[in-house]
Amino acid sequence: MTAYANFPGSRPRRLRTTPTMRRMVAETRLDPANLILPAFVREGIDAPVAISAMPGVHQHTLDTLRKAAVEAVSAGVSGIMLFGVPEDGKKDARGTAGTDPDGILQVALRAVREEVGDELVVMSDLCLDEFTDHGHCGVLDADGRVDNDATLERYAEMAQVQADAGAHVVGPSGMMDGQVGVIRDSLDQTGHEDVSILAYTVKYSSAFYGPFREAVGSSLTGDRKTYQQDPANARESLRELALDLAEGADMVMVKPAGPYLDILAKVAESVDVPVAAYQISGEYAMIEAAAEKGWIDRDKAIVESLTGIRRAGAQMILTYWATEAAQWLGHGRG
Repeated sequence: MTAYANFPGSRPRRLRTTPTMRRMVAETRLDPANLILPAFVREGIDAPVAISAMPGVHQHTLDTLRKAAVEAVSAGVSGIMLFGVPEDGKKDARGTAGTDPDGILQVALRAVREEVGDELVVMSDLCLDEFTDHGHCGVLDADGRVDNDATLERYAEMAQVQADAGAHVVGPSGMMDGQVGVIRDSLDQTGHEDVSILAYTVKYSSAFYGPFREAVGSSLTGDRKTYQQDPANARESLRELALDLAEGADMVMVKPAGPYLDILAKVAESVDVPVAAYQISGEYAMIEAAAEKGWIDRDKAIVESLTGIRRAGAQMILTYWATEAAQWLGHGRG
């Protein structure tokens, strides 16, 4: 025992003594309102289809999508981000099903708005990859490369039809140069000044997207390295951020979340607009797989991962656990 009666002079453990004490002094709060549920709706099915690499996640029918939206509202979730999965025969080189007013994504937007109105912020993925037969996020040129400016024309059309269908927010995810500005102009010129843009400002070319390809029935061969960001780069993210803000982004996103918390923190420190992060399919699959093996405590790992994203600066987190986690948090389990 030390001879110094007042050693140690500082005892941080005093603030960790009980669950109530720890909750009172917690520096980061995770709340259901921070959560957004990504959801897939598939054309031509009459029952939900399980996604094998994402246990517990399904491709929805319109009916089950409506139910999922209601459950999200009941749990206190703030938003839902919709991804449409068309029938394979409706895919083509220009992704025309993505701009068809009666395409699956637009039908789903109308169905969810009809079901929950303004009780959820209804968001739509604004990208062509689900709808093209080549699986890329844009239109290809004669050499098979993604044509940035021709793709922007398609994005302008998508923005209008998604807003017409009831989207509160559009989320351009294709990483085309100039996409936010073109979409903002399209929305404003068609009477949709109140529709917000959640810019996928920082979207890395990531190995963690693997399960998502199954979720949206992707037709992609090759990769998206010519338009998604290189995981080695950080300063580039801040350049993308400055461009999106100058073009009119209302909110900005970092995707993936977990492997890029350093980038998320840089973005959050740099802006005065809301910041989102997307906990993507591979992040979800890793925790579910490890929990299935009995290697980790599933529920605690989920909350810890979400808290880390929130601590890094995300005000909004897109996560496939949104409704489940919100139910826990609403009952004090967080």
